[in-house]
Amino acid sequence: MKLKELLISSIFILGFTLLSKAQDKNEFFWPKDIVKGETTVTLYQPQLDSLGGNILKGRSAFSITKKDKKPVFGTFWFTARLSTDMEERTALLENINIDKVVFPEVSDTSKINKFSRFLKKEIESWDLLMSIDRILAGIESEKNLKELSVNLNNNPPDIYFRTTPTALIIIDGEPVLKNVEGQKFQYVVNTPFFIVKDEKNNYYIKGGKFWYSSKRITSGYKSTGKVPGDIAKFAEANKPEDENDSIISSFKEPPALIVVTKPSELLITDGKPEYSPVAGTELLYVTNTESDIIMEIPTQYYYVLLSGRWYRSKTLEDGSWEFVEPADLPADFSKIPENSDIKDVRVSIPGTPEAEEALAEQYIPQTAEVDRKTTTVEVKWDGKPKFEKIKDTEISVAKNSDKTVLLIKGKYYCVDDAIWFVADKPGGPWRVSDIRPDEVDEIPPESEAYNVKYVYVYESTPDVVYVGYLPGYTYSYPYGGCVFYGTGYWYRPWYGHYYYPRPVTFGFGVHWNPYTGWGFSIGFRVGGWIGWGFHPYARAYWGPRGFHYGYRFGYARGYRHGYYRGARHGYARTPRGSYNNVYRNRKTGVRTSARMRNVKTGNRNLNRVARPSGKPNNVFSDKRGNVYQRDKRGNWQKKSNARPATKPANNRKQNVRPQVQPKTQPKQNRNISNRQRQQLNRSYQNRSRGNINYNRSRSMNRGSFRGGGMSRGRRR
Repeated sequence: MKLKELLISSIFILGFTLLSKAQDKNEFFWPKDIVKGETTVTLYQPQLDSLGGNILKGRSAFSITKKDKKPVFGTFWFTARLSTDMEERTALLENINIDKVVFPEVSDTSKINKFSRFLKKEIESWDLLMSIDRILAGIESEKNLKELSVNLNNNPPDIYFRTTPTALIIIDGEPVLKNVEGQKFQYVVNTPFFIVKDEKNNYYIKGGKFWYSSKRITSGYKSTGKVPGDIAKFAEANKPEDENDSIISSFKEPPALIVVTKPSELLITDGKPEYSPVAGTELLYVTNTESDIIMEIPTQYYYVLLSGRWYRSKTLEDGSWEFVEPADLPADFSKIPENSDIKDVRVSIPGTPEAEEALAEQYIPQTAEVDRKTTTVEVKWDGKPKFEKIKDTEISVAKNSDKTVLLIKGKYYCVDDAIWFVADKPGGPWRVSDIRPDEVDEIPPESEAYNVKYVYVYESTPDVVYVGYLPGYTYSYPYGGCVFYGTGYWYRPWYGHYYYPRPVTFGFGVHWNPYTGWGFSIGFRVGGWIGWGFHPYARAYWGPRGFHYGYRFGYARGYRHGYYRGARHGYARTPRGSYNNVYRNRKTGVRTSARMRNVKTGNRNLNRVARPSGKPNNVFSDKRGNVYQRDKRGNWQKKSNARPATKPANNRKQNVRPQVQPKTQPKQNRNISNRQRQQLNRSYQNRSRGNINYNRSRSMNRGSFRGGGMSRGRRR
């Protein structure tokens, strides 16, 4: 890069960073001061009580100070509508309503009413912007999470183990071959790989710079330099956008192939497995692999992590694998240090902060506002519409449509881009639905339509419908205190004139990471290994939602873990990976970004009345409305509004027995019970963690992640 270009780039990055920091200062600071004349209201960071749909409930400690007067402390409870942007990691609290105001130890009713009216007038006019990461920490602290997903299929896929470079070639069920117009060969439509069959019944696979051929479609492939000219030209003309991969380019010999027609995963080590101890445990982890492979020394069991699920076996060599319930993991798993090279597996160990944060994220909806007049959908049918009843329900699901279409009580419902549409006929016309049929809650995970039960309609007006979806729509499900990817079921695709694939769980090296959600790190996939573009008879989507062939790196000769690679490459492709906002697929009719919507409409009332307080963000309230302040040593002091006691008129001492306090208890804590202290400490810990995660997310959004500076990435 030339010096001039480097300087321009540096100035741009610096300017963007300063702008982001200034924006953070104006929008995300805590506590906030609202000044009205000689009165200052200090609002401390809210503590959240519950989230139901898009309605958030919580409470916030505050103080009111008049000039030269002692502060009066209180707590208010609020209800607000949540408008989220999961890519920006922000949420707008709209239509805030003050439900209750408490001023501990204040008995003057007129003052209470006066303060309450003042707060309601000020706060209910706000649209309050908050960080998703801070909301997640708050919701988790109140334990308002419940299992939304049951009866997932956790049977192990076919798990292959190799010690030399190998590529897993996935075919979605029995191979389906289609003629190519004007050509003398056929191609396999139900795969993302380039597989063709010539008129002499020879099969060819192209992967990167290598070609393979075999007489059998699922085995016997050998490297070849002799490829029919028409097939080679066709592959070149229809190859995907190339991305250089220094690792795959370095191979002089072609990798071996494993071609599968059932759900499968591939574990590869660079030669024989090499092990390293996990400090403070009786565990070893394999260092020369991209996969998560752990051995428990006392039992000699191997554990592997696939799509958020743990499986174990006595041997890696194509062993007999069995699913391990999260609660049944060895006790040493929960002792894996936070600074361990294998630390990222902690997200799949119940009870860890990482698992709780990932679990909490499954209950935050991505929301949108849909215009009734301009938003619609086109449903394509491969022939006459065909429906099949979903077992144990009164719902029928379409089998030969390119969208999810349900028949419920004589009405046709379509879910597209997390929006409900309704029509009187399967051919439409389709209009935005302002209801979500209650029957969809009965859809079991065995159905390919299971994910639509996580799409919601919250409320509506004559002009717009407020909608949202949970991560279950994008195949992310809570299970046993952790987060799993996919239901684990194999869904039969539609085969007709067109091929419509179904959601898949295994085969793509799916990993959770705290930066992009679900990322993908499946073996070789450059220059035709995966993402082949010629699929005229198939829906454009293939593989896990959010998957692109850009989520790749290749065969690792050292321990460069899939989380790191999936996160960095996934984020470069599209922020937040599979959590990429599906509403952004629509150019018109749908508004999703809380920040941009309100900046444009000038509805940012808070910025006009609030300013940074300058006070430490160390004030909390309990559920009764009492207010406490935490000092730097971790002691709690109750903020009292009671006036100092006055001496009796006759100057006689009152015969009051002093309250006896434990000598070992700090003075500041004497008016707090152990239970209150534990709750306050929990609130403090979650607020601290939320702030750390917020700072991390903002750092990622400012570009350090895109540049590869992810501090928690693991390298040998």
